[in-house]
Formats: sequence, structure tokens, C-alpha cells
Amino acid sequence: MNAAGVRHILDCIGAMFPDAHCELRHSNAFELTIAVLLSAQCTDATVNKVTEDLFQKYKTPEDYLAVPLEELEQDIRRIGLFRSKAKHIQNLCRILIEQYDGEVPREHAELVKLPGVGRKTANVVVSNAFGVPAIAVDTHVERVSKRLGLAGWNDSVLEVEKKLMKRVPKEEWTITHHRLIFFGRYHCKAQNPQCEICPLLDVCREGKKRMKKSLVRKDREK
Repeated sequence: MNAAGVRHILDCIGAMFPDAHCELRHSNAFELTIAVLLSAQCTDATVNKVTEDLFQKYKTPEDYLAVPLEELEQDIRRIGLFRSKAKHIQNLCRILIEQYDGEVPREHAELVKLPGVGRKTANVVVSNAFGVPAIAVDTHVERVSKRLGLAGWNDSVLEVEKKLMKRVPKEEWTITHHRLIFFGRYHCKAQNPQCEICPLLDVCREGKKRMKKSLVRKDREK
């Protein structure tokens, strides 16, 4: 895809979701790190329901270590994989206290060393908490990027990230990440994408295929 094609996609998604943002509620880098850790294989809406009480009870890394693991597990039990996530949170908090003076590190390379923090989580934290341009590839970003031809069907998550970083201007990385998520979450859904009203149907491989199948089905029903 050439630069004009990429620009067309970015402008369309930008017009649809000009105010796209991180929907995980947080008030600082530490809360954001915990929220993103909890969001793995879980919706942001569910995480926000849990963290509403969680962030009232736990304010600092020390707070999370002051309770038994079983108590923390109960506090996040509505979250998928809550047992392993509770363990990650306490281990992460212990490392923050021992190695980073209780503060979340600003460097991506340091963040990914923390328990439960992968590349995607680190990208979300550095971009939203510290203003460092980054593109975090979650399921929505991956799906949309492949459907629109910004990445290949068989590309790994890391390959998708690298291709987006190459094609999207660096100053637009963070907002593009949010807009791709909103586009995938509210418009180009996994099961029922709104292809028939999509302004990007002309460049979407998946959309064209779905619309073609829909026409064939309608012809058969006549």
C-alpha cells in the first residue's frame, strides 16, 4: 500500500473517531499499568468496573503487598485469569519497590521486565502515561490492520506493529492506536462488521469479500 492509501485510511478513521482515547480509567501511570495488566483477555468495560473499587482500596505498590494473595484474588475475581494476574500484580509491586523506588519506569525496555507486562502493555503505558509515541497492537488493531491491508494476513503481532510504525507518521502513532481500537471495537467488529456503511469498503479486502457473499446469498433467495 502506498502513502496515499495509508493517508486515506488514517483520515477516514480520524473523521469517524476524532476523540478516540484510552478507555481504561486511571489517574496515574501505576493505575494504568495495573489496568492494562488486568485487561488481557478481558474487556475494558469489565476492568473499569473492577478497578473502580480496586483503586480506592489500593493506592500504592505497598498497599497491594499488605494483603494476602487470596484477598487480592477475591478483589479481582470478576476478571479472567484472576489468580495469575493477582500473582503478577504482587510480584510487579515488589519489583517496583525494590528496584524503582515504587515508581513505574518510563523506559519501554524496563517496563517489559515487569511480571505480566508484555510489549503491548508497555506500549500503552509509555504512550498514555508518559507521552512517548507508540502503537500497541491488541486484537482490534491487529484485525483492522489486516482487513485494511496495512499488514499481511499471516503477520505476527510484532510484524503488524512494525508495519504500522513504518507507514504511520510517528507523531500520529498514539492517536492512530486509539482510533484503530475504536474502529475495531465499535464499527469493524470481529463477527458483524458494518461493511455496508463503511467509508473504507473500497480498500477493505475483508469487506469486499463479505459484501460479495451477501449479494450471492440475496440472489439465491430471490
